[in-house]
Order: sequence, then structure tokens, then C-alpha cells
Amino acid sequence: MEKKKENHLILYYKSRLLDLMNLEAASSLDDWVAVVADVLSADHIVYYKPDSENTKFYKICSFYNPFRHDVELVVPSGKIKALKTASQVVTNGKLKKDPYLKQFNIAFFIPEKNMEDGCLLLSIPNELFGELSDADLQAFVRESRNFLQLKYELSVVEADRKRYIELFQVTGKFHSSMDTDTILAEIIYTLKRLYPVFDYTLMLSDDYHHNLDLPIKSLQYDAVDEMALESYVNGQVHLATVWRTNETMLYAPLRGKQGVYGVLQVITFTNYEFNRSDLEFISLLANTAGSALENAKLYQQSMQSIEELRLINSVSRQLNKSANLKETVDFLMKQISSSFDTQAIGFVMMENGKMDLLEGSSPIFEEKEGARYLEFANRSFAEKKESLFISNLNRRFPGRNYRFSSLMAVPIIQEDDLKGFCLVLHEAPYHFSFDRFKLFQSLIYQSGMALTNSMLRERLEKMVITDHLTQLFAKNYLNSRMETSIGEDEQGTLILLDIDDFKKVNDTYGHQTGDEILIQVAKLIKENIRSTDIGARWGGEEMAIYLPGVPLQTGVQVAKRVLAAVEKNTNPPVTISCGVSYWNKEMNETAESLFNRADAGLYHAKSLGKNQVVISDMEMKAN
Repeated sequence: MEKKKENHLILYYKSRLLDLMNLEAASSLDDWVAVVADVLSADHIVYYKPDSENTKFYKICSFYNPFRHDVELVVPSGKIKALKTASQVVTNGKLKKDPYLKQFNIAFFIPEKNMEDGCLLLSIPNELFGELSDADLQAFVRESRNFLQLKYELSVVEADRKRYIELFQVTGKFHSSMDTDTILAEIIYTLKRLYPVFDYTLMLSDDYHHNLDLPIKSLQYDAVDEMALESYVNGQVHLATVWRTNETMLYAPLRGKQGVYGVLQVITFTNYEFNRSDLEFISLLANTAGSALENAKLYQQSMQSIEELRLINSVSRQLNKSANLKETVDFLMKQISSSFDTQAIGFVMMENGKMDLLEGSSPIFEEKEGARYLEFANRSFAEKKESLFISNLNRRFPGRNYRFSSLMAVPIIQEDDLKGFCLVLHEAPYHFSFDRFKLFQSLIYQSGMALTNSMLRERLEKMVITDHLTQLFAKNYLNSRMETSIGEDEQGTLILLDIDDFKKVNDTYGHQTGDEILIQVAKLIKENIRSTDIGARWGGEEMAIYLPGVPLQTGVQVAKRVLAAVEKNTNPPVTISCGVSYWNKEMNETAESLFNRADAGLYHAKSLGKNQVVISDMEMKAN
């Protein structure tokens, strides 16, 4: 009869444990302790487990009336271990000797697989002892151990199930997005849902600008620990314990098919042990994220390549249309400014070994500070005709105090000769990415031929319309401009001048000195007229100045200013005679008649004794 009662008690316990195994009920250890208390009619019960260092036993769960019983939350490890004998059941005798444990009358040591034994302490009715044999007590331990082990395994399965549901969902999000910030945010949010007490950092190898709200830092070789670099280099998961900070760190590489794009750092306390499931899940998440980052990066690179091809194509079409150097430079300036976010752009063409800063370049390059960068680039290209890409000038050249830290410069080379270069600047260090630099190279290489062709074309045109000796305009160009002005302007003045006694200069000093006098007079003419006026060599020692839109009185003042400058500044000293003619809309005038009247005034000035300005008869009558 007694044996049946004992069997019935164990069977009843097993049936209650089976009820707890229902996954939908999501039973806890507290539920188990409540079942034990009910089955064994326990007045109070506590389940203790040791810490990872096995120095103390902590109360994991309990069932008691706090007003009637005072239960210790922590018990020294030695107190619990002193109870343990060959048997896994300890009864009243040993427990009464310890003040911590004297309120209990039975203890069960329940071994768990790969874990320190837990200790279940109870206070049960004395009459129940008579109903429980040693076999019953051992059966109770065995069934409890089986239950806890199975519950643990099921919890692992359930945790794995939740992890892989998360992994499945996040994988779908990864592959539906081509935005790196979205992918990086999903990594962090997923981990925080599953492991809310951990800290996370994403160490990335690329140079993209990421969302500052995410825990991201650059994977620079001088800024991270060796374990992170090792994980990045060999693509393996690594664990490290830092006793000084009481932290355990896990490093998981963000690995794609073509390479590693960064490292996920997970930080927790040293007493937390990453199990196989933790490592497997974090590794899979990191690898999935690495593949997604790789796809996003490839997509962004392809889109960027398309934009770059469009830019190059657009530039090529525009350059083929434009023959004017200024138009070409202005167009390139606009494209470079919008595509590369620059603060200063300089276009330089080389002429006879000297730098010629093209019109439209940023004003900073006309100042002493800007000239430093041009000289630096010019010296570099003279030594080695290779493009310059410098992310931090002040770091490369300490003590020079450059205002602009980021620099890109690309030479324009033709037949191994340096024809010029383009240079761009920005104050912020590391402002230009290497991809932008490669695009900048392509753009300048594409534009170099157009620039040199435009410059050559302008030189050829200038040669056609310019007198070789004096560098004044040629007679044909002057006639053309005069005819255009007569058709478009309201008025204009022509000055015809001749060097007095020029034959005598040639006879006295020789023809070379005569040429030098012509050059000196031409230079003085250019110094005393506007850029919109036309100074020309008419023929021999005769020169002309046409002033579009200028009234007669102003024209006469210009003629007198040039006359005084020639008399004062030529060596050997010479003088000139000037004839002035004028036209306006009320006069039926042509370029030929305007010249004839100026020539008549010049003839009159010669006859009056030279070195003077004479207005033609028609102008004298009109005024």
C-alpha cells in the first residue's frame, strides 16, 4: 500500500511536469517551483544556482510567504557545497547545523548538463518523510533534472526559432533596400530586440557619410584594437575579454562575396558567456548584412557610374560644340563646381614654361595664398606628370598651415608635354572621395584636348588678325571692326598716327632700332586705350586707334595722351603726328571715308610741323 502511494506521488509529479512542457503556456522556473511546492506540500521552497565564478549561490526562484519566512537572496558557495554528499538528497540533520539553512528540512542537488548543480531547498511536512523512500527521492531528482534539461533544450530551440524568424525578416528587408543606412540600422535594431542589454558598434571600412544617429565609426588602422583588425583581415568571428573594463567583446566581420566591408562589435559583461546559438546567429546576421551592403554598394556604384558616364557624355557634347576658350572654361567650371562640391577651381595653361591662369578661375588663385597651391602642383607635375590626390595637406606637410586641406589636381598632357592642369580645393580634410577623384581625372582628360584646341585656335586667330612685330591688330581686322561699329554703335572716333622722321631713325640707328621704336610706340598705344578699343598697325610706321562709341572730344584727348607718352617714353626719343576723324548716326559714313578724313588730318599735322594732333576739316566745321 505504501509503495503505491510513493509511486502515485512520483507519477503525479511527472504528470504535472508534462503539463508545464506545453510550449504555448511558456512556463517559467517559478511555475516549476510552484508545482514542486504543491506536490510535496512544501511550506516554503527556494531554488539556488551558482554564479559563473562559483563563489556564491543566488536565489533563482522561490515559493514562500515573506511574512512568515526570511529567505536569503545570496548564500556563500561553501555553505551549499558543505551539504553535498555522495547522495543528491540531503535531509534535516545537516541543514539544522547551518543558520542560513536551518528553516529547511530537505535539499535536492539537481545536476544540469554542462552546468553547476542547482540546489532546491524545501520545508515539507514531517509526515511526508515517512511516505518517501530513498528511491522516490532519487526519482524526484531524476525527473526534476530531466524536466529542467528538456525545458532548457526547448528554450534553446524556441530562442533559435525566434532568432531565425528575425533573421528571415531582416534578410527580406536587407534585400529589398539598396540604401546602406537602412541596412546598417536594421542590423542594430535586430540585435537590440534580441539582446537588449548588449552594446553595439559598426566599424566600417568605406568612406561614405552615414547616419550619425547610428553607432558607427571608421575602421581606421590607427583607431581600432587588434582583434577588430584581425576579424576584418581574416573574415572570422573573434572573442576577447578585457578584464580591466570587465567586458567581453565579440567581433563579427560584415563579409560579402567580394570582400569584408566592416566589423560588428558586440560588448557585454565578462560573466556573460556567448553560447553556440549566439555566435551562430550573430555571425549569420553579420554575413547577411555584409552581402546586403555589398549589393547596395555595387548598386550605388553602378548608379554612380551611370551618372558619371552621363556627365562625361554631356561634357563631350558641349566641348564639341564650343570653340571659344572662355566658353569652354566657363562650362567646365560650372560642371566641376556642381559635381565635386569644390570651394576653389583653377585652370592653368602653360606657355613657354610659365603658368597662365585662365579667366574664370577662382579669385583665390590670383592672390599670394592661392598661388602657393598652383606652384605646388606645377612643381609636382614638372617632376612627375601624375595626378595629385591629397586628403589632408596639413597632415602631409606639417607646419605649412594650408587653409585648404583637400586637393585634387590633374595635368593636361599632350605628346608627353605638360600643356596645363586643373586644380580644385576644399577646406575640409578628406572632403573628396577616391571615386570622385577618378571621375575628376576622367573629366579633365576628356577636356584637355578641347582646352588645348580652343587655345590653339585662339592663337591662330590672333596670328591672323595681329601684326607680328607690334602685336597690334592688323589693318584688315581694324577695317572689319570699324564697319561693324558703324552699323551698330551711335558714334565713334578714329585716330591715325605716324612716327615723325622714321626714315631718319632707320638711317641713323639701323632697321633693328627702327623695329624697336615701332614696338615701343605700339606698347604705349595699348597702355593708353581701353580693352574695348582697337589699336592697329596700318602699314610701315603708320598706326591707328579706333574708339567705338567715343565722342570726338574724348578721342582728341586720347590722341594727345598717346602723343605725350610717345615723346616722353621712347628711346631713342621720337614723336608722332595724329589725324582725327569722327562719325555719328546722322552722318552717311563708311570705314573708308572715315580713314580718308583721318589721313587728311594727319597730312595737315605733318605740314604744320609734326608732333601734334589735327582734327579733319569736316569735324572742325561740325564742331
